[in-house]
Amino acid sequence: MTDRIGALRSHFDSGKLDGYLVSEANSMRYLTDFSGGTLLLVPQEGQSVLFVYGVNYEAAKVETKGAAVELIGPEEDLAKRIASAIKGLGLRHIGFDSLRVPSYLKMKELLGGAELEDAGDAVWSLRRVKDETELTLMKKAAELTCQGMGKAREIMGAGLEEREVAAEIEYEMRQSGSDGVAFETIVSSGANSAFPHGGCGDRRISEGDFVVIDMGAKYRGYCADLTRTFIIGKPSPKQAEMYETVRRAQGSAVSRIRAGTEGKEIDRLAREQIAAKGYGRCFVHGLGHGVGLDVHEPPTLGPTSKDVLVSNNVVTVEPGVYIPNFGGVRIEDTVLVLEEEAKKLTDAPTELGS
Repeated sequence: MTDRIGALRSHFDSGKLDGYLVSEANSMRYLTDFSGGTLLLVPQEGQSVLFVYGVNYEAAKVETKGAAVELIGPEEDLAKRIASAIKGLGLRHIGFDSLRVPSYLKMKELLGGAELEDAGDAVWSLRRVKDETELTLMKKAAELTCQGMGKAREIMGAGLEEREVAAEIEYEMRQSGSDGVAFETIVSSGANSAFPHGGCGDRRISEGDFVVIDMGAKYRGYCADLTRTFIIGKPSPKQAEMYETVRRAQGSAVSRIRAGTEGKEIDRLAREQIAAKGYGRCFVHGLGHGVGLDVHEPPTLGPTSKDVLVSNNVVTVEPGVYIPNFGGVRIEDTVLVLEEEAKKLTDAPTELGS
């Protein structure tokens, strides 16, 4: 693992900050390689400290990298403990990634004249660009995800309940080496497929249904995200047109992605193609989002995105068309941004059919 804490210190706004508090669980994991921390204090100079409760203390001592580990007592006031550590280091201007309002107000009171500043972008500027270790883990997560989708294609048919399909997908991924799922598996059939986050229930899949499956494996903490749409039986002309519209929009968007492109421009390209076929109002979400330790991260691909893609961003590309009381289509891949092109990490087939 690269010196991520050292990289964070280089983002302390040219000396404006002299310390940083990390409370987001996956950001602590990113910086220390340990997933059970409570708060991480990173001073500009000296040893960083990961504070943990007793339930995680022994594991933290073994697994934490780049930081000392300190135990928080069961009756100890966490805010007072952190404030004491900050004062002991003589820190006067501390950035943080995320603090609840009561915690922020209490810390401000305890720290007296020291300043607390929202500086969440400092961590995200690092996390949004994946290093080689992360990419290796994400490629494995993508491989496991595709295996799960392969199982879905193998078993798909009329008569199955949505939850049965989800169970088979998740079992396949777990048996193949996944830590678990990146998010709750979506299997939405028939009219339910018109709900972008339709979930997974006891509805039985029927002939003529669209079935939208949105799923992802997690491997050593890293996520992948993949959506395919199936048709049970022969598609109607309208179903075939919807599917081909989304498939072409997704392919065009992926082919345009490379370092230096704007997230909103990639979204616009896909959105214009869908609108040209008369489905503009039926594409109701952004084109994509970053993926990593969280399944939704910066950067974003959407109409209001201000992000410019750089090499080693990993993003989803997922246009969709959703018609209430009829059905929906979404096709999504997890994509690695490179200097001159984009590379799909997920490569499940996109042929319409079951």
